[in-house]
Amino acid sequence: MRKSERNSVCPVERAGLIDNPFRKLLHNPRKILKPYINNTMTVLEVGCGSGFFTIEIAKLLTQGRVIAVDLQQGMLDKLQQKIRDTELKQKILLHKCDQDKIGLDIKVDLVLAFFMVHEVPDPKSFFVELKSILNSNGKVFVIEPISHVSKKIFSEMIHMAKTLGFEVVSKPKVFLGRAVLLKIKEKNSHE
Repeated sequence: MRKSERNSVCPVERAGLIDNPFRKLLHNPRKILKPYINNTMTVLEVGCGSGFFTIEIAKLLTQGRVIAVDLQQGMLDKLQQKIRDTELKQKILLHKCDQDKIGLDIKVDLVLAFFMVHEVPDPKSFFVELKSILNSNGKVFVIEPISHVSKKIFSEMIHMAKTLGFEVVSKPKVFLGRAVLLKIKEKNSHE
């Protein structure tokens, strides 16, 4: 993806636009994610914003946890406020990342990158880091907005992920999005 085609990060002041009840009509987190989550997983949500998906992921987990990662402390503060006096705070770990590094040493079962890879300065390094923190059977669920990411650019991103050792599991349908579920490619037994 060319740098000129990436957008800047959604500012904290606009969090209300992406975190409102009407959005659930378009992008219902439970409907989108339930097929990919079991109740004991460790799920990493990169670019969690103020928690639109994070909270619903936590509700799907009985023994697992969500690691909610964002570049902006203000977004993490908004999420912290939402979960402050709830039982969900036991299931959600907040983590502020750097612009060019997630910075976790925890293994995860599923990574959700919803409408955010196009904002990453170096997508190749991003996928390399995701690969390093995924459990061997873990998956990466990438969803990009059709308004910002063309079919061509999305195909280039998938191709890049494949060259880094991922393979496509499926291409789920997500309203107004381009989606792919990736996993680490299994090595042949003769390799």
